Amino acid sequence: MPNLLNMLVGFFLDLRLRHLCRRIGLGLVTILFSCTVQAHPHSWVETKTYIQGKEGMITGFKMEWSFDPMTSAYILDGEDMSPESEQETLQKLAASTLENMLYEHYFTYFYDDYKPIKYSQAHSGKFSRNRSRLVLSFELPLSMPKPVTRDSLRLLIFDSSYYVDMAWTSISDIQLSDELSRQCRFTLAQPNPTPEQMSYAMSLPANADPDYELGQLFTQTVNLHCASVPQTQ
Repeated sequence: MPNLLNMLVGFFLDLRLRHLCRRIGLGLVTILFSCTVQAHPHSWVETKTYIQGKEGMITGFKMEWSFDPMTSAYILDGEDMSPESEQETLQKLAASTLENMLYEHYFTYFYDDYKPIKYSQAHSGKFSRNRSRLVLSFELPLSMPKPVTRDSLRLLIFDSSYYVDMAWTSISDIQLSDELSRQCRFTLAQPNPTPEQMSYAMSLPANADPDYELGQLFTQTVNLHCASVPQTQ
């Protein structure tokens, strides 16, 4: 399956994924590829998440992902961004992105303890521009509303290839709906991999198979803590 970086570059620029994986090095920083460079990551995504829900049920997420300037420029390379075509181009790219992210669970993992919670298909995808950054927004509903629990719900967003760093830069980048905020709070746990785990991940080649368990060691986790009944104001 293609990872996020492959999607952003491969799907948008019609590059064959197997060739891209062999060539990825420091490409999205310098627009040069080098098979000898092993540093991670090469693309950065700042995430914002709005957790939707009411009456003690979580119904889905609104996402806003902001890509770094180099990645944004690379995505748009070769696309028709003339004033009369810009909106059509951005909409086409957003639709293509959501379609292909479906097979990677939208890089979003929501668990009750260790049991994954399923999504419906994402919708309302939109690319916009914030100066030199491309910003992708979309809604990701759950397949069924999920009752809140006291401490067992957790949310992660990550690319298992380690070539894309996806992160909430501030706890304020995560918000609860008004009703959920009266019942729940959350904490944001930072990753804490061991030196051995970091060394192993750094040694992986660009075409290594995804490792979701290892990927979780390098990403933040939103832990939800909810009361059993809504609190009154």
